[in-house]
Amino acid sequence: MEIKSSQNKIRQLLEEKNAILLVHNYQRSEIQDIADLTGDSLGLSVEASKTDAEIIVFCGVHFMAETASILCPEKKVLLPVLSAGCPMADMIDAQSLINKKKELSGVPVVTYVNSPAEVKAESDICCTSANAIQVVKSLVDHDTVLMAPDKNLAKYTQRHTDKKILFWEGFCPYHDRLSAEKAKAVKNNNPQAIFLAHPECRPEVIDLADEIKSTSGMLDYVNKSSNREFIIGTEIGILHTLKTQNPDKVFIPADKDMICEEMKLTRLNDIVHVLETVSNIIKVEEGIRVRAKVAVERMLNVPRD
Repeated sequence: MEIKSSQNKIRQLLEEKNAILLVHNYQRSEIQDIADLTGDSLGLSVEASKTDAEIIVFCGVHFMAETASILCPEKKVLLPVLSAGCPMADMIDAQSLINKKKELSGVPVVTYVNSPAEVKAESDICCTSANAIQVVKSLVDHDTVLMAPDKNLAKYTQRHTDKKILFWEGFCPYHDRLSAEKAKAVKNNNPQAIFLAHPECRPEVIDLADEIKSTSGMLDYVNKSSNREFIIGTEIGILHTLKTQNPDKVFIPADKDMICEEMKLTRLNDIVHVLETVSNIIKVEEGIRVRAKVAVERMLNVPRD
C-alpha cells in the first residue's frame, strides 16, 4: 500500500473506531504528518486523557504506551510495534531500584518518565527533561535525591540545584553518542547557528550549547526565536516537525547518526493492522498503575517556573 493510501486508510479507521493517533516527535515523517497530536511522551499522554477517544494508538515506544495506560485506564492503548522499546528504560528494573532504595534509606527517588511502569511505581516522583530541575527543587525536605535512570539528565539537573544528586548509571545511547568534538565541528561550520542540546546529552556537550531544551522546549524556542539557523542536538526525527512549523528557518543536525532505531520501527502498515484488529493492547496491571500514577501526578502538581 503506497504512502498516501495508507495514510488515508489510517485516518478512516481512526474515525470509525473513535480512536486518536499520538505520534512522538522522533517518529517517521509520514506518520507525523497524519497525527492527531505530535509531541513528547508525557505531553501526548496527558492530552489523550482529555479526549473522548475510546482507543489511543501510540506511535512511540513501550514505556510511552504504558504511561498512556497509567493516565487513561479506561481507554484501550495500542502500540503498533510491540518490540519497540527504549534502551535507557531497559537499563533499570523495579527490583534493582528496590535494592538501591534499601542502600539509600530515606533518599527520595526522582524517576525520568522514560522508564518502565513498575519502576515508576517504586518512585517518589517522576520528572521529564523539561521539568527535572523544578521537580528536584520541589523536594524541600531533602538535601539528597536519587535520579534514575538517566545519568546525563541528573548531571544537568545538578548544575541548577544545591541538593546532592545521586544518579543511576543509565543513559540514552543516541543522545550520549553526540561527542564534544562533533558538536564543536558543527558549530565551527555554522557560526551563525544557535546550538540547542537535549539534557540527555553528555556534560561536555551541554557545555558547548547555547540553550538546553527538551524536545517540546526546542520546538517552542525555535518558534519564538528571530534567529534563522539552528543546530539541533537531539534525535533527528524532530527535524521534520521543526521544518514543518518553521519553513523559513534552517536546521542542522548536530550529528546525523542520532537516530533512535526503536522509534523508526513503526510503519504505516503497522498502524493499519492494530486499528483493524484492535491488537497490541498495552495495559498496566492495576496495582502497579495506581502507584505509578501517584508518582506521575506528584510531578504534574509541581509548579512550573
